[in-house]
Order: sequence, then structure tokens, then C-alpha cells
Amino acid sequence: MIRVLVVDDSAVVRKVLAEEISKFPDFEVVGTAIDPFDARDKIVRLRPDVVTLDLEMPRMDGLSFLAKLMKHYPLPVVVVSSQAPHNSEAAMTALELGAVEVVPKPGSQFSVPDVARLLIHALRAAVAVKIQSLRQAPASAAAGPEPHPHPLLSTTHKVVAIGASTGGTQAIEAVLRALPADAPGTVIAQHMPEKFTAAFAERLDRICAMNVREAAQGDAVIPGVALVAPGNRHMLLQRSGARYLVQIKDGPRVHHQRPSVDVLFHSVAQNAGRNATGILLTGMGSDGARGLLAMRESGASTMAQDEESCAVFGMPKEAIAIGAAEHVLPLQEIAPAILRLHASHPS
Repeated sequence: MIRVLVVDDSAVVRKVLAEEISKFPDFEVVGTAIDPFDARDKIVRLRPDVVTLDLEMPRMDGLSFLAKLMKHYPLPVVVVSSQAPHNSEAAMTALELGAVEVVPKPGSQFSVPDVARLLIHALRAAVAVKIQSLRQAPASAAAGPEPHPHPLLSTTHKVVAIGASTGGTQAIEAVLRALPADAPGTVIAQHMPEKFTAAFAERLDRICAMNVREAAQGDAVIPGVALVAPGNRHMLLQRSGARYLVQIKDGPRVHHQRPSVDVLFHSVAQNAGRNATGILLTGMGSDGARGLLAMRESGASTMAQDEESCAVFGMPKEAIAIGAAEHVLPLQEIAPAILRLHASHPS
């Protein structure tokens, strides 16, 4: 049984979340808490395996509580937050502080069953996470991107495709922060609800040398730009003459996910082939494994994050098992490997 503590100042939200979680036989809601002080006492007394956490609460805000919790009593935390712009930014800060995933609150865009499905997936992922890996600063974060002697602006025919899930926000940050401003055009599928992907991209744009933004229909994939798939939409790579563009579309969930890494990777395999590099980072499940294999079979270079540096060694493990990963690398070695590959294989 996975023991859950629900923390929210709203009695209605506490009741709804507790009822939905309790519908699953492998979960037990051991308690609820109305604020961080109540949560602190119940964590010590009830010993939950995972906590759901609201960010806007009286007496102490959720971010302050999360920072204290990760310092003194590290525990898997899933943030349940509204999608208002300021809350989306706060959710990104929560992930930086060590929260495992962020799930939207029930509302106009997400029904209770939708939230329950996302929450259960997040809770199952959370209990598998190596918490210490989420509390470490991203690689190269302090120094920023290092200068590279070989400019990479010579072609628009190179594409880097990155896929990630649980723990992926920090892993993607570590990779992008170590890339220079003229790095190859990059497309990213990170499992994350809509609205939160925009805040994620905006945060990366502030701290990375590359221009990072949430992708829109028809955006060009060009050097120096990284495009993040919008939450709840699939992103595909298309070719238009000598240029690459992205297509944003609806469609059924793949591996219970939208955006799906497999959807992105299969489109990259079909349209970019040997001009692409595929990278599968930390995450629960198998999304991306078959797509990475398709990329390798199309002539692309492929990498998977190694077990030691993963928060959850699920997606990379599946890819490695089927021979999809040409290289298995620690997180801090992935960006240098990208630059070596694209410097040695110019178009």
C-alpha cells in the first residue's frame, strides 16, 4: 500500500482528492492536513510515503514548507496547483526545490476524473523517485554554458529531440544550460499538464543561452532555439524543403501521455533521420523507447540517461533493453556529447 497525506487548505479539495485516491486498491490516504503546520505534525506521526501539496495556504505558503521539508525530512511530494500564471511559476519553483511532479487542480479545464488519472500516475512515479537526485543543483548551473571553439550555425538541418517525464524538468534544465546559444535546433516533449509547460519554457529561457519557448503550430526548428511541446498537445517534426517545422495537434494519448515522447521521436525518425540526435531522459514508464529505436534505425544518433543520474530509471531502461540507445551517459555528459556529435557530423 502507498500511504498518502493530502495537504490543502480547502476542505472540498481535501475531500475530493482523498476520495479519488482511495478508489485505487494500492493506495491508502492516511490523513489530510489544512496547512503546513498541521502537515508537519502528521508527517511525523503518520509516516506517509508521499504527500500531495497545495502551494497557496495560510500560516505558511507551500513553497516555504517544501523547502523546509526537503532540508529536514526529505519525502516525495506531488504539487497540486491551480493553473493561474503566478501559480504555474510557483509550481516550477516547487520542482526546482525537489517536488516530483505537478498536477492541476480540478476546474474548468480539468475534470475530477482527469485530475485523478494524472494524480495517481504522479503518485506512483513519486514513490519510485530517488529524492536526492531531485534536490541536487542541475549540472553546470552555476557556471552556465561553456564556450565552444566550433561554431554550430552552419546548417539548419540538424535537430536534437529530447524526451522526459518524472524528474525531467531538472534534467532538461541541466542539458540546456550546458549548451551554447548556437546549439542545434531542439524539440522537447516533457510530460506536464497544459499551462505549466509555458511557465517551464519561460523559466528555461531566462537561464539558458538558447532561446526557449513553448512551441506553436508552424514554428521553425533552427539553431539556437529550443521548442517545448505544449501540455495536453502532441508535437511532431515536419520537413518543408530544407527546413524543419513543428506541428501541434490533438489526438489520443500515447502511453497515457499527451504530449508523448514516442509521437515526437517517430516523427523525427521519419523526417530527419540521420540529421537528428535523440535523447531519452529520466521518467516512469516506457514512453519514448520505441520512438528512440525508430530514430536509431533511421540513422540518428541516440542517447539514454544512465541509471545512476536518473530520478526514475524507467523510460531510459526500456530504451536500453530494446537496443534503442547507442550511448548510455550520465546526465552531465549528455550536452558535451551533443556538441561533439554535431561538430563531427556537419551537414
